[in-house]
Amino acid sequence: MLPTNKIQFFCGRASRYLAEKIAASFGIELGQCSVLDFSDGEFQPSFDESVRGSTVFIIQSTFPPTENLFELLLMIDAAKRASAYKVVAVIPYFGWARQDRKDRSRVSIGAKLVANLLSAAGVDRVMTMDLHADQIQGFFDVPVDLLYASRIFVPYIRSLNLEDLSIAAPDMGGAKRANTYAKILSAPMIICHKNREKANVVGELTAIGDVEGRNIIILDDMIDTAGTITKAADVLMEKGAKSVRAIATHAVLSGPAYERIEKSALTEAVFTDSIPCKGDKPSSKIKILSSAEMMADVINKVYQCQSISSHFITI
Repeated sequence: MLPTNKIQFFCGRASRYLAEKIAASFGIELGQCSVLDFSDGEFQPSFDESVRGSTVFIIQSTFPPTENLFELLLMIDAAKRASAYKVVAVIPYFGWARQDRKDRSRVSIGAKLVANLLSAAGVDRVMTMDLHADQIQGFFDVPVDLLYASRIFVPYIRSLNLEDLSIAAPDMGGAKRANTYAKILSAPMIICHKNREKANVVGELTAIGDVEGRNIIILDDMIDTAGTITKAADVLMEKGAKSVRAIATHAVLSGPAYERIEKSALTEAVFTDSIPCKGDKPSSKIKILSSAEMMADVINKVYQCQSISSHFITI
């Protein structure tokens, strides 16, 4: 049964650059909304057109600052109170995903709290890409469409036509992701083993696997300070690799990340546009591939109540 309700796209301020591309790829105009800012820092989003009876897709990544997440929550609440038929949160980058468990005493599980907040705001469905931990889907009591950037990255890797290709995991936690890419690309796998001194600080790092004479691609879901990736690239080149590239879905890139990437042995670092690159002059080694076309296609299939399993290259 085809939907009879209207579809509308809106976005938060942090993801307008991506929402415009998604809407253009889908073939509709981005809806009009505005945000009233108060002098004390409080803000109030509002829809500047009717959403009554519509299926509303709100596009907003929840990278820092926290206002990006809260703006999304307020927009969901506003849409529900304006009698939207359904509200779908399109969150290309799901922030707080690294807090998916209690890894030490007396800490919160931030990813679960964010899921609860989205549900409390009234979201009917969540669409996101490459969660830090796939089990976060289970934190929700509404449908979650988890997309994989492999649909973007695998064709790009093939277009490089690299001989002696190897796929590397930056740590043991990324071994499953790297193994899947290695199988798809018929390439051997390398695992980098690291000892982390503390958050965002890498101690000793070693590589397990055949490195010499290989063109290596290191895969991860995100790069934050770029300490692990750049150190892995340097170690792999020291062990005789021909070249080392990094591919990651989310360009968190905080602190010294840009400088580290620019000065590292990496040939290039490839990301999607789930998070905008900071600054006017990011590293010359950074390449951005758009997720807009994939997002628009999945949104259309969800709206038309069609299967989206063809978009899954399971990681």
